[in-house]
Amino acid sequence: MKLHDLKPAVGSKRKRIRVGRGIAAGRGKTAGYGTKGQTSRSGGSIPAWFEGGQTPIHIRIPKLRGFRNVLRVESAVVNVGRIQNWIDAGRLKGESPLTINVDVLEAAGLMKSRGKPLKVLGSGNLSAKLFVLADSFTDSALTKIKAAGGSTQVLQLPTEESAVAVGVTKKKSAPKQSATETSEPSAGADA
Repeated sequence: MKLHDLKPAVGSKRKRIRVGRGIAAGRGKTAGYGTKGQTSRSGGSIPAWFEGGQTPIHIRIPKLRGFRNVLRVESAVVNVGRIQNWIDAGRLKGESPLTINVDVLEAAGLMKSRGKPLKVLGSGNLSAKLFVLADSFTDSALTKIKAAGGSTQVLQLPTEESAVAVGVTKKKSAPKQSATETSEPSAGADA
């Protein structure tokens, strides 16, 4: 056997199809791209979601479009029953009444979402006497905490104006003259 006798295995090599070289070439004339239209042109393509110009499904069915409420406040929630389970397991310790707030829960490794307002829910049973500081409570949570002999305090944002920066004096607005007060006429008005 010599080098000129070497040939590739049968079926491993195929001739390249030469499109657009006349009808006799097998793929002449339209070269397998059909007749006219967008898909027969160079660079012409239709996106997978295009429905031929009819109203697309994400507009036909409004429920699939979704809605994001920009005013929604997401809270970190905790149930009174879960707090009782943590007390029983020894993860929350302290004198009675036990103080529960965001810092205590985070120190015990029970708060995953720091920076969100804390909301206490009333699911589960509570027997420990607690003093709970949170941003909001459900009615059932308030009832169960008070029934166990505990107390609650709602944390609220200050509604008054914040203190003025150091070194800046607050301007006092001049008192407005009432409509009933009349100013004295000037001396040169009658002349």
